[in-house]
Amino acid sequence: MQTNPLDGLHDIIAPSQVNWWPLAPAWWVIIALLFLTLCTAIYIFYKKHKFKKPKRYAIALSQSEQNPQQLHIILKRLVLEYYDKRLAAQPTAKWCTTLNTLTGLNFTEQEILSLYNPNQKDTTLCEKFRQGIKQFKVKEPVHV
Repeated sequence: MQTNPLDGLHDIIAPSQVNWWPLAPAWWVIIALLFLTLCTAIYIFYKKHKFKKPKRYAIALSQSEQNPQQLHIILKRLVLEYYDKRLAAQPTAKWCTTLNTLTGLNFTEQEILSLYNPNQKDTTLCEKFRQGIKQFKVKEPVHV
């Protein structure tokens, strides 16, 4: 009598569960790239935050200041911090042009000269300087 060939078969054995550890090399590459991207983003954010610190300080300082001459000095300090000392020491006409370029506002020579008037208490000029400090461009190319 012939034996049945199916009698020699055994039951199906399910494969064991695949472990998640150790990770495949591709996962290590992905983790390393994500880590480098995160470190780079944190570094860039930190540099930008540190770069804009003087402007944030100037904005906070300008909120409590009521004297237009002091606000003008704050603007000059911003120019000294972000650009060159030669820009802050320009004659009045060129200084007005520089201020107009860096703030986007329209400062006139007469307004700047009126700062040196001892009776000067112009609140509109104070607001204009405050707005100029807020709108100050920290990366504007300016040719001296």
